[in-house]
Formats: sequence, C-alpha cells, structure tokens
Amino acid sequence: MEGIIVIDKPKGITSFDVIRVLRKTLKEKRIGHTGTLDPLATGVLIICIGRATKLAQDIEGFKKRYVADFELGYKTDTYDIEGKIIAEKKVENITKELLEEVLEKYRGEIEQIPPMYSAIKINGEKLYDLARKGIEIERKARKIEIFELKIIEFDGKKCKIECEVSKGTYIRSLIYDIGEDLGVYATMTGLRRVSVGDENVERAYSLNEIEMMKEKESLNFITPIEKYFRYPKIYIDGEKDIKLFLNGQRVKIKKESGKYRVYENERFLGLGEVQKGLLKGYKYY
Repeated sequence: MEGIIVIDKPKGITSFDVIRVLRKTLKEKRIGHTGTLDPLATGVLIICIGRATKLAQDIEGFKKRYVADFELGYKTDTYDIEGKIIAEKKVENITKELLEEVLEKYRGEIEQIPPMYSAIKINGEKLYDLARKGIEIERKARKIEIFELKIIEFDGKKCKIECEVSKGTYIRSLIYDIGEDLGVYATMTGLRRVSVGDENVERAYSLNEIEMMKEKESLNFITPIEKYFRYPKIYIDGEKDIKLFLNGQRVKIKKESGKYRVYENERFLGLGEVQKGLLKGYKYY
C-alpha cells in the first residue's frame, strides 16, 4: 500500500493521533504526515503511505492557506486559547482601518520568531518540552513569506482572517505579533487549514469516511504517486536503461534538468530527476 491521503483533521487530536488511527485502520506501519496541525486546528493534513513517506519533505514545501480566528485583549503562554492567560488589556478604538495598517507590515517576506510551544528542536530538545518545564530560551527569527493576508470579519475585538503562507509559518505567532503591534494583545481562538498546494479541504476525507471505505474494501481515498505529483512525463525504453533506472542508477537522456514522472510506454516506473543530461530515480526508491 502506498500513495497520498488528504485528511480533514478534526479538532481535539494531534497529527500523530491521526497517524495512529490510520495505522490501525489500514494495517500499515509506514505512515507519516507532511506538516503538523495543533490539536486546536482542523483541516487539510496530507498523509504519505509506504514508499511515499520519502516524499513528505516535497509536500511540506507547498504553500498553505488558513482561516484563523483571534480575539484581542489578552495573550497566553501558548499564543492560543488553550494556554494560560499571562496578560490582559482593555480594547478600545481598534478600528478595521488600524488593523489593516498593521496587517500590511506582515505581507511579503518577513522574519518570524517561532513560539516556545512548538515542536522545533534545539540541542535535541523540543521547545514545548522546555516550555512545560517553565524554561524559555531565545529563539532565532526565521524567514517566511506571507503571500496573502486579508480580513474576513472584524467587530472591534474578534477577528477572522485568511492567509496563504510559506513553509514554517506559525499562524499563532503571526496573531501574537499583530496583537503586540496593536498594543492590546491577541490570542488565536480557532484555526482551519483549507489548502496545501493544490489540495483543498473540500476534497479531504474524514477518518470515519476512510474507516467505512476500508470496511467496504475500497482504497479510493488513496491517490497514487503518479497522479499526485504532476511533474511532466518522461519516457525511457530499452531493457538496459529501464534496468538501470529501476536499480537506482543514472540513465543518459536528452531532457532539461528537473523532476519528472518516468514511464516505459504507459507503465509508470517512478519519479525521477534529470541533472546534466542524466536521469536518476528521485527519493521514491
């Protein structure tokens, strides 16, 4: 069993909980996700199965779109509603126009300091493990990009925004920073990931749907690798070249450098990458 599953993660469970459920349902050990969603968050979680787990990093690099809710007037140690309130301020005269001015600062390429409550490792320890011990350490700012950031609703205290961001962006941190700039604090109260790359939540499966389909011996929720990765097609023929490719060796080919789906006639052989006129299997092997 191998391929890609697009899950609509429910609220209240971790990304690893999703994997645990799928391992039991599908009776497959090689399962991994491509970008953690906090228990508070819902929406698109892309799962790789079998040899597709080697391609997880490729998917992690895709743009992600979120709809997030936040409330002004207080902040928590986790930057979201599940944390402990550590400061409060009265909210007055925060207009939509003022909020829009602050948001403009965050559009484009920026630097962001990740939250202490995150899975980032420093010296082998996850930040959230340190945070739970009451230890806070200095975190280096990381370059991210916010391609789109817009207000959907705002009533002077509660707000809903939609944003499209690069890999490594923490929406909790974005909202925290917006609150600091407004001078009244802000805390994320809800988060839904609506798309990752070309995959959106409308095409995602719930865990219950997958369980029911599996009981009916249907695996239609799994997208094969050749259909998921829409790289250009490339064809090789000749027993020697095919054997070289399947054994992980390089094959001479006149194609531009880049990633391809590799075929013998219409038989899918795998993903490959061409560099300097040489084709080699890409990660999938």
